[in-house]
Amino acid sequence: MSIVIQLDVMLALRKVKSKDLAAAIGITEANLSLLKQGKVKGLRLATLDAICKYLNCQPGDLLIHVCEVE
Repeated sequence: MSIVIQLDVMLALRKVKSKDLAAAIGITEANLSLLKQGKVKGLRLATLDAICKYLNCQPGDLLIHVCEVE
């Protein structure tokens, strides 16, 4: 996949624990873990909005596009 989720980087920068973020935005720690690992095929905009509000960041701080070389 050419979209990479850098949630773990932002959590480290903000010194926030995954379990605290999960509780604050109303998702399970398991689902947050899958999101951090990039093992999801979709992300609800409401979830992205909640993460950005809690971490005080922009969606572009969490999602990057990586060009794949063929």
